Amino acid sequence: MNSNGGLWRAWRLVPSRAGAFCVLVLCAIWSLGTYAQPVADSCRDAACGPHGTPPPSKTGCPQLIGLTVAARKIDLPTTGAVVTSATQMAASGSGATATGSYCLVAGAIHPVDPSAPDILFDIALPDRWNGKVLMLGGGGFDGSIPAVTGNVPSAPPNLPGPLSRGYAVFASDSGHEATNGAVNGAFSVNAEAYDNFMGAALKKTHDAALVIVKAHYGVHPFKAYFAGGSTGGREALTVAQRWPRDWDGVIAFYPAYDFTTLSLQQLRVTEGFAAPGAYPDTAQRALLLKAVMQACDGLDGVVDGLISNVQACNATFNPATASVDGAPLRCAGGVAHGDTCLSDPQIAALNTMNTPLVFAYPLESGETQYPGYNVYGADLGVGSNSPLEPTVTTLALGTTQPSYPLQSTAMFDGQIADEFVRYTVIDNPNFDSLTFNPALAGQSSGRISMLSGLDATDANLTRFMRRGGKLLMAHGTVDQTVSTRATEVYFQRMQLAMGFGAVASFVRFYEIPGLQHAVGTEFNASWDSLTALENWVEHGTPPAHQVVTDTAGVPGRTRPLCQYPAWPSYNGAGDVNSAKSFTCVQG
Repeated sequence: MNSNGGLWRAWRLVPSRAGAFCVLVLCAIWSLGTYAQPVADSCRDAACGPHGTPPPSKTGCPQLIGLTVAARKIDLPTTGAVVTSATQMAASGSGATATGSYCLVAGAIHPVDPSAPDILFDIALPDRWNGKVLMLGGGGFDGSIPAVTGNVPSAPPNLPGPLSRGYAVFASDSGHEATNGAVNGAFSVNAEAYDNFMGAALKKTHDAALVIVKAHYGVHPFKAYFAGGSTGGREALTVAQRWPRDWDGVIAFYPAYDFTTLSLQQLRVTEGFAAPGAYPDTAQRALLLKAVMQACDGLDGVVDGLISNVQACNATFNPATASVDGAPLRCAGGVAHGDTCLSDPQIAALNTMNTPLVFAYPLESGETQYPGYNVYGADLGVGSNSPLEPTVTTLALGTTQPSYPLQSTAMFDGQIADEFVRYTVIDNPNFDSLTFNPALAGQSSGRISMLSGLDATDANLTRFMRRGGKLLMAHGTVDQTVSTRATEVYFQRMQLAMGFGAVASFVRFYEIPGLQHAVGTEFNASWDSLTALENWVEHGTPPAHQVVTDTAGVPGRTRPLCQYPAWPSYNGAGDVNSAKSFTCVQG
């Protein structure tokens, strides 16, 4: 999609009623008010300050209040932006995670459509700036500003975040404020608001933020990075696809890049568990996981509570024929019989989750299906004592069987899908989404097709590669929110579109056994992806021999971070909790 025409193209998606040369040649990146590309590396020896010498402040923190950004400085349609507050924040914390003093800026980017909300954003401008910027992505339907004092996804808790490292960090609410956490799709009936959510807000925020960075420090950054997971992962891929000249490096965790088809698959799964007798209770979920572990845990060479050879498990495990502790997992005759087995309706719902949603109508994105999930081997809410269990349960099957209207205790993905169908697709808040057939869609098929055109499905990142950009992607193998298989599809398409050698020159894609969506009771991954990206972008050192650490399942346990399609196989000897005892293999 043309970056200048996204708003006007998206306008047709809603129902008709919804209505130079600059300071320091080495740092030159602006021409006629448009940000062209990050400053050359040699700027780090000039005034950008990455060696710890802060550049002179051109505009002090309090003086930023009221600063306006002209619409012409933002490369997508807006009516300009303004800094609404600027507060000097004192240094805080201690040790590795200590944060120096910084200026916290809040601002608003005004829409073209007066009925659309502003894009609200924050920027943290450290007093000791390293000359670089980093934008953080959001999650769910967005609707709130990610904490600019926070870290990138799955970062080690004992290592400094971007702001502590000296980055100027910014983020936005994507163009609307949610009234129910991250589960509220009402904003999407406004075309400009939805276009912002699907990507336009990223460019608008980037352009406005860089004007403010330049005003404060007097120079432009010499490197720009983006990091996000889930919706933020989609946003990470979006910026690499649509505005590759803006970014030097991107981190995309568990990316919901195909938001339209993902939402419809989530609805299909929700409808499956809404069927009579289809919803398993906590004990039955634990029974299922036990059966899978008994069948698949050893496929990677060691019984260690992790299924690393996921492909082999998917190919062999069948809940209808599996056993647990020597007894059939399936209830006799398929009829429910307490917590000692699974009934046929429950097995059918699980198999729905394991299989793809195939569309009977063409989609503008070119998608024909959304894959199933690696449901067998996942913690679906087994009631463990892990402090992460409530989050894992919510992101898996929830605690309440889905029914209309969908409860807040129902599976989180179903709530997102429900909002998407009622507001974004149908524009009827009273519509019973559980009666909608996503495979056929009826009169809504054209609308869904157009919506899919806004997804981040373009796997040809040649422009990003040619400007020197680097991309890190990572996904847990048992994610029940965004299918790991979908990210595999995206990576495979990239290889087909660009060639295996080209992709290997600028992309690394890792799968992490036992990690679910952002968290995991089996393996809660911790990896310093930002340092890996910095070393690749700034020093030309590709990631090698990366190790991921568990912080919850077996705290301190490590595994090699294997590039897809490889997985960690036990060497046959050595500490099962040490990455040194495993080798990345394929097949």
